[in-house]
Amino acid sequence: MPDSSKVDSNNSQNRFTGGTIGYESHGNLYLNITNRCTAKCSFCIRDLCDGVYGYNLWLTAEPSYEEIINELENTDLRRYKEIVFTGFGEPTCRLDTVLGITRWLSERGKRVRLDTNGHAKLMYPGRDVVAELKAAGMESVSVSLNAESGEKYNQLCHPAFSDAYDSVLEFTKEAVKAGLRTQMTVVGMPQIDIDKCERIAYRLGASFRVR
Repeated sequence: MPDSSKVDSNNSQNRFTGGTIGYESHGNLYLNITNRCTAKCSFCIRDLCDGVYGYNLWLTAEPSYEEIINELENTDLRRYKEIVFTGFGEPTCRLDTVLGITRWLSERGKRVRLDTNGHAKLMYPGRDVVAELKAAGMESVSVSLNAESGEKYNQLCHPAFSDAYDSVLEFTKEAVKAGLRTQMTVVGMPQIDIDKCERIAYRLGASFRVR
């Protein structure tokens, strides 16, 4: 299943040559499928190190759908509570790959989660992203809220879209309405009003976590 949209444009003929696709921690398997992102957060861990838990997450090329499947087929998935799309990039930059891998995992009875910045509605304005995720078998999403207002969000996260903050809130609201287990998260920083962020998450129907 090669990627097909303008944003999700990896050529499936390219060979993956470096960096970690799958890494494990907390009883989960995490999938690092892209280093692209639609934000440049001032607190991003990518500016501080090459990876987490001893894994190098900088990809020299994006792994194709087939290469990700091959990695999963050679992994004992029974060991993991969840398979999580996360890593050193925004997974929905490769939305079609996320959908395809989610279907494959769901058919094998695996729980799948997406960690996202919530910009997908802006990247794919002609698509109902949340509905597609739900239909593919996605069970839960964790959305990075990161600020209590659009102004502060823009200051801290430097998104590629001017209306990104509102889209993050709308994405979260739609995920809750679709029946996905939905969490919003923030980084514990003095600049961020944690209490206000928590109230925003609860108002939208999501749970909340400081990471």
